[in-house]
Amino acid sequence: MAHPVITEDLSDEDMDKMMASACDASALLKAISHEGRLMILCALVTGEKSVTELEELLHARQAAVSQQLARLRMEGLVTPRREGKAIYYSLADDRPKRILEVIYEMFCTVPDLDRAAN
Repeated sequence: MAHPVITEDLSDEDMDKMMASACDASALLKAISHEGRLMILCALVTGEKSVTELEELLHARQAAVSQQLARLRMEGLVTPRREGKAIYYSLADDRPKRILEVIYEMFCTVPDLDRAAN
Protein backbone atom coordinates (compact mmCIF):
# COMPACT_ATOMS: atom_id res chain seq x y z
CA MET A 1 0.00 0.00 0.00
CA ALA A 2 1.44 3.33 -1.03
CA HIS A 3 1.92 6.02 1.58
CA PRO A 4 0.39 9.42 0.88
CA VAL A 5 2.78 11.96 -0.58
CA ILE A 6 2.15 15.64 -1.16
CA THR A 7 3.65 16.84 -4.41
CA GLU A 8 3.38 20.01 -6.45
CA ASP A 9 1.19 18.30 -9.06
CA LEU A 10 -1.38 17.05 -6.54
CA SER A 11 -4.89 18.13 -7.55
CA ASP A 12 -7.06 20.19 -5.22
CA GLU A 13 -9.49 17.29 -5.02
CA ASP A 14 -6.75 14.86 -3.97
CA MET A 15 -5.42 17.42 -1.47
CA ASP A 16 -8.93 17.75 0.03
CA LYS A 17 -9.20 13.95 0.28
CA MET A 18 -5.81 13.78 2.01
CA MET A 19 -6.84 16.52 4.43
CA ALA A 20 -10.07 14.69 5.29
CA SER A 21 -8.10 11.49 5.89
CA ALA A 22 -5.58 13.38 8.01
CA CYS A 23 -8.41 14.79 10.13
CA ASP A 24 -9.87 11.29 10.61
CA ALA A 25 -6.45 9.89 11.52
CA SER A 26 -5.80 12.75 13.93
CA ALA A 27 -9.11 12.15 15.72
CA LEU A 28 -8.32 8.45 16.04
CA LEU A 29 -4.84 9.13 17.40
CA LYS A 30 -6.26 11.59 19.94
CA ALA A 31 -8.79 8.98 21.01
CA ILE A 32 -6.09 6.41 21.75
CA SER A 33 -3.60 8.89 23.19
CA HIS A 34 -4.56 8.10 26.80
CA GLU A 35 -3.02 5.09 28.53
CA GLY A 36 -6.35 4.15 30.12
CA ARG A 37 -8.07 4.03 26.74
CA LEU A 38 -5.22 1.96 25.31
CA MET A 39 -5.52 -0.48 28.20
CA ILE A 40 -9.28 -0.78 27.65
CA LEU A 41 -8.73 -1.52 23.97
CA CYS A 42 -6.12 -4.15 24.89
CA ALA A 43 -8.63 -5.80 27.22
CA LEU A 44 -11.35 -5.79 24.56
CA VAL A 45 -9.15 -7.41 21.91
CA THR A 46 -9.98 -10.79 23.46
CA GLY A 47 -13.71 -10.13 23.35
CA GLU A 48 -16.63 -8.38 24.96
CA LYS A 49 -16.28 -7.28 28.60
CA SER A 50 -18.62 -5.69 31.11
CA VAL A 51 -17.69 -2.41 32.75
CA THR A 52 -17.19 -4.34 36.00
CA GLU A 53 -14.84 -6.80 34.28
CA LEU A 54 -12.85 -3.91 32.85
CA GLU A 55 -12.62 -2.26 36.28
CA GLU A 56 -11.24 -5.48 37.76
CA LEU A 57 -8.83 -6.20 34.89
CA LEU A 58 -7.43 -2.67 34.91
CA HIS A 59 -7.56 -2.11 38.67
CA ALA A 60 -9.39 1.14 37.99
CA ARG A 61 -12.36 2.96 39.46
CA GLN A 62 -15.73 2.68 37.72
CA ALA A 63 -15.85 6.43 37.06
CA ALA A 64 -12.47 6.40 35.32
CA VAL A 65 -13.32 3.36 33.19
CA SER A 66 -16.71 4.81 32.24
CA GLN A 67 -15.16 8.15 31.29
CA GLN A 68 -12.63 6.49 28.98
CA LEU A 69 -15.27 4.19 27.50
CA ALA A 70 -17.42 7.23 26.71
CA ARG A 71 -14.57 8.74 24.69
CA LEU A 72 -13.91 5.48 22.86
CA ARG A 73 -17.64 5.14 22.14
CA MET A 74 -17.82 8.74 20.87
CA GLU A 75 -14.96 8.00 18.45
CA GLY A 76 -16.68 4.84 17.22
CA LEU A 77 -13.99 2.48 18.52
CA VAL A 78 -16.20 0.49 20.91
CA THR A 79 -19.85 -0.45 20.96
CA PRO A 80 -22.00 -0.95 24.06
CA ARG A 81 -24.59 -3.63 24.68
CA ARG A 82 -26.94 -3.50 27.66
CA GLU A 83 -28.04 -6.66 29.44
CA GLY A 84 -30.19 -5.81 32.42
CA LYS A 85 -28.18 -3.43 34.58
CA ALA A 86 -24.85 -4.48 33.07
CA ILE A 87 -23.29 -2.78 30.06
CA TYR A 88 -20.91 -4.78 27.91
CA TYR A 89 -18.40 -3.29 25.49
CA SER A 90 -16.69 -4.72 22.44
CA LEU A 91 -14.48 -3.38 19.68
CA ALA A 92 -16.57 -1.72 16.97
CA ASP A 93 -14.35 -3.04 14.17
CA ASP A 94 -10.79 -4.24 13.58
CA ARG A 95 -9.11 -0.77 13.55
CA PRO A 96 -8.18 -0.84 17.26
CA LYS A 97 -6.74 -4.33 16.96
CA ARG A 98 -4.63 -3.33 13.95
CA ILE A 99 -3.42 -0.19 15.72
CA LEU A 100 -2.54 -2.14 18.86
CA GLU A 101 -0.50 -4.58 16.77
CA VAL A 102 1.57 -1.69 15.39
CA ILE A 103 1.97 -0.13 18.84
CA TYR A 104 3.02 -3.48 20.26
CA GLU A 105 5.57 -3.95 17.49
CA MET A 106 6.96 -0.44 18.03
CA PHE A 107 7.07 -0.33 21.83
CA CYS A 108 6.78 -3.80 23.31
CA THR A 109 9.07 -6.08 21.34
CA VAL A 110 12.75 -6.57 21.95
CA PRO A 111 14.73 -4.80 19.22
CA ASP A 112 16.78 -6.93 16.89
CA LEU A 113 20.29 -6.78 18.34
CA ASP A 114 21.90 -6.98 14.90
CA ARG A 115 20.04 -3.87 13.71
CA ALA A 116 20.80 -2.03 16.95
CA ALA A 117 24.54 -2.59 16.40
CA ASN A 118 24.46 -0.85 12.99
